[in-house]
Amino acid sequence: MQEEIIHSVLGGTDTLALLPTGGGKSICFQIPAMAREGICLVISPLIALMKDQVGQLKRRGISAVAIYSGMSKREIDITLDNCKFGNVKFLYVSPERLKTELFLARAMQMQISLLAIDEAHCISQWGYDFRPPYLEIAQFRELIPQIPCIALTATATEEVKEDIQEKLEFKNPNVFQKSFARANLSYSVKYEESKEVKVVDIFRKVAGTGIVYVRSRRRTREIAEYLQKNQINADFYHAGLSNEIRAKKQDDWIQNRTRVIVSTNAFGMGIDKPDVRMVVHLDLPVTLEAYYQEAGRAGRDERLAFATVLFSKLDIEDLQKRVRTSYPSIEEIKRVYQSLANFYKIAVGSNLLATYDFDLERFAKTYELDYSVAYHSLKRLEEQGFIQLNQSYYNPSKLMFLVQKEQLYQFQIAHEHLDPLIKLVLRAYGGSLFNNLVSISEKQLAQHIRLTEKLIVQQLDFLHKSEILHYEKRKDKPQLTFTTERYAIQNLPFDKKGFEMRRNRDVSKMEEVASYIMHQRRCRTLLLLEYFGEISDDKCGICDFCLEQKKQKTVVISYEREILDLLEHTPLPLQKITNSIGTNPHKILDTIREMVENGELYYLETGEVALGK
Repeated sequence: MQEEIIHSVLGGTDTLALLPTGGGKSICFQIPAMAREGICLVISPLIALMKDQVGQLKRRGISAVAIYSGMSKREIDITLDNCKFGNVKFLYVSPERLKTELFLARAMQMQISLLAIDEAHCISQWGYDFRPPYLEIAQFRELIPQIPCIALTATATEEVKEDIQEKLEFKNPNVFQKSFARANLSYSVKYEESKEVKVVDIFRKVAGTGIVYVRSRRRTREIAEYLQKNQINADFYHAGLSNEIRAKKQDDWIQNRTRVIVSTNAFGMGIDKPDVRMVVHLDLPVTLEAYYQEAGRAGRDERLAFATVLFSKLDIEDLQKRVRTSYPSIEEIKRVYQSLANFYKIAVGSNLLATYDFDLERFAKTYELDYSVAYHSLKRLEEQGFIQLNQSYYNPSKLMFLVQKEQLYQFQIAHEHLDPLIKLVLRAYGGSLFNNLVSISEKQLAQHIRLTEKLIVQQLDFLHKSEILHYEKRKDKPQLTFTTERYAIQNLPFDKKGFEMRRNRDVSKMEEVASYIMHQRRCRTLLLLEYFGEISDDKCGICDFCLEQKKQKTVVISYEREILDLLEHTPLPLQKITNSIGTNPHKILDTIREMVENGELYYLETGEVALGK
């Protein structure tokens, strides 16, 4: 379907594209953007996704940049200037950026050729990851009325599809939707009291790499250690690890040095690994949208893969409790907002788009807040557009020379002890240092020049203070951004109606998950398709239900043959037939009943069964 979507965009038509996880959504806006003069503006909600796509484009020799919370004003200014004057083809921004005067002023000076909205379900109040700043996109579109828009998502119900087009002010409905069915992905749900034992059994039976999803950081470590004790090569991953450790664990798994990664839902977004054979959920997902995306990371190479949910007696109750606790009272949420303002000493009316390092544990302890209440209150504040919380964040150190080459040469002569470092930086990172902020590694510089990393930082600090270069030190702590100016708590415009609506929506979505888990009488793929508004009668043939049906059918065919053989020469009573075949009397009787209905057998007046005439 990519080609049809691309032609729609090239024709200047607003387009909504729904392609499953791993279905190649990015190509659908990247090719039209490359074919048009000007810059493609991409709205994306996650820093990790932006960085991943920018990195992939750059590796292909395509100029792409991103602006996100945590960048310095100087870095943002330089990036926007390059989009205005340079040869940048793709600019990735978060939806919050559309509200800033600086961005709006510069955007109007750019030659924007296409507007792409990634993860477009975030624009819908009925979506599973609503982000209020996405609603600003329609206002921004008024400034570029002739520019076409493409919205992309992997998962959307009928309600969400309509909402996306309405909120983005599509002139005409225009949806391209590839079937949500994955012909190679076998879904199954298994009731297990000892889920850990079953996970080991699964990975002993299924070869290849896999992901195990659990809810808590602590459980990622526990399950990984349990798998290791059972001779399965596994590791754990969550957002609380340092960037360096996360990157190492992720790379080990991608390169197949680690077979199984046990993770919270922090893992998988933007990762392109086609040969995942198994995704196991040890804890129930909160929504079917989240489950479909996470399960869909298996089998992107279109070979047979498996997505299994393991559940026990208490899991449905636990899921219900999780949804209840994720909505603290409005009074608790307001207390957390006030505590944030006190924590960072923020005056009323200030700090729009100000970003801070954030330690949730220290914050909760400082104000004697229950950790869970504090976390979920922050999520609700984020949902209403007051803050943005990036739990997993990494921004490397950056450099840019502020003087021309002649002036730099004079400085090197006057400060001989800094000459080796300046030469190394120029040799390692090239002439772009005079035009752009370039990511650097103090550790690598120290290794090349045989100095300590601490001394490298001191020398770079001196060069910064001497205004020879601009030096920004790396950040690898979680970041919290105020996406509005700080409100006095009595004036906080908290949307109570929207809060209640989303709580009811999440309860409804949780009930859909529970229904999917408990359902035993339909094809799993058809259940998922129906949830996303896709009606089909074509069973997948490979889910747990379909395989059981095939097994039963095989048994019935076997019974039919045995019954026909027994009755070949003489009629027999029912009891004698069931006793002769044995194993499952009820199934044998059902088979005889069906054979009678089909005319293959008939009952004599004596009650005996005979072959049909």
